[in-house]
Amino acid sequence: MKLYDTLSREKKEIPSPSEKPVITMYSCGPTVYDVTHIGHMRRYVMDDILKRTLRFLGYDVRHVMNITDVGHLTGDDDTGEDKLEKGAAKRGKTVWDVAREYENQFWHTMKELNVKKKDIAVLHATKNIDEMISIIQTLEKKGFTYETDEAIYFDVTKFRDYGKLSGQNMEEKKQAVRDEVHVDSAKKHPADFALWFKRVGRFADHTMHWKSPWGDGFPGWHIECSAMSMKGLKTKTIDIHTGGIDHIPVHHENEIAQSEGATGQKFVNWWVHHAFLQVDGEKMSKSKGNFYTLNDIEKQGIDPLSLRLFFMQAHYRKPMNFTWDAAKAAETSFKELIDVYHNLKKNVGTDTVTDQEKLTGGAVFFLEQFRHDLSNDLNIAGAIGNMWFMLRSNDIPERDKLYILDTIDTVLGLNLAEQKIAAIKIPEDVISLTEAREHARSNKDFQKSDALRRQIEEKGFIVEDTVDGYVIKKK
Repeated sequence: MKLYDTLSREKKEIPSPSEKPVITMYSCGPTVYDVTHIGHMRRYVMDDILKRTLRFLGYDVRHVMNITDVGHLTGDDDTGEDKLEKGAAKRGKTVWDVAREYENQFWHTMKELNVKKKDIAVLHATKNIDEMISIIQTLEKKGFTYETDEAIYFDVTKFRDYGKLSGQNMEEKKQAVRDEVHVDSAKKHPADFALWFKRVGRFADHTMHWKSPWGDGFPGWHIECSAMSMKGLKTKTIDIHTGGIDHIPVHHENEIAQSEGATGQKFVNWWVHHAFLQVDGEKMSKSKGNFYTLNDIEKQGIDPLSLRLFFMQAHYRKPMNFTWDAAKAAETSFKELIDVYHNLKKNVGTDTVTDQEKLTGGAVFFLEQFRHDLSNDLNIAGAIGNMWFMLRSNDIPERDKLYILDTIDTVLGLNLAEQKIAAIKIPEDVISLTEAREHARSNKDFQKSDALRRQIEEKGFIVEDTVDGYVIKKK
């Protein structure tokens, strides 16, 4: 498999399963201060598909994800408010209650989109403070830190390769100048980032705090991921680290600096970054207020797994625009796929294929093409397109199609075998054309009847004449 690595800016081949049987994978998890929206879920679904793909190709995957329940400020440059404290004030609840409420909502959304919690080792920031302190102490001993009255900072000028992930020049980093933000006057460089905040000044009344060698306080956001990824995966070098493209210039840049500064080893082999889900050409985000939640999706009568299928229609590194029309089209496709699956199951009966060696040549070719698409930087959109081509092919037996669908659904995660047959909604114009065709047939105007049948087929439907009358089906 070849996977694009943001750091090297190229597709890099992962050694074969015989050479590297176990892949370690870390995903930057949510900061649980507010609701989870579907923009977040595009990334988590695609992480799930990446993991399923690796397993489909023969690898074992150890997957760790963090829950940030402390220390994430509203500004990446250490100038803003703590997001949990802000969320608690907004809701009139304790920070602990807010974190628990929104984490539960996050996992409910993940479950509905068939991303299984039991398949992920989940670590909470608040339960791994000692590991963070240990890394900060190591960095301190190696000369990467300095202390002010307010915080312990990582000195980016001491890390020679700082900026290598994003390609940013450190001289281009600007100190925050907005009136509403706080700047530590003792901070040496605009890009220096806090490893530990002291419980003084603006954070004197911070609810979440722990004892440390530098006084009472709480960790910075960036140090959390370094500590939890290395602890959870039991390695200093992670194979795959995923996140959104917004993590590249600050959060992941800082993770590299502090992790490699502490261990002296390469931190990540493949940096995988997902593009945004957009609304009207803009990033879907809480700050813009242009987001939709799972509840919004379900209110429109759209199955969450249709949203999962929708996410597969674009490459993970390409921006994707969300519209209700596109979501409803994915719902139609999902229902059609369910019906195709169950029709195959009914037609095949007990005459099923149980071994790939018993497939016809065309079916084997398709499975190889499916593997090829996935191996090419997770080209799931291409794989989905080829799936529909295979299902509409007259050259592949139905029993082979059923075997293939069961096989590839281990990657797609649509749970086709568990879905009920969907009732396809027939458009009004198709119904009118069908009734007109039936009228023409009863008048023995077969030329008009055939013309109307062709019009119906052009709209994606077919009419089957039975002894009990006609039946309209998807083409």
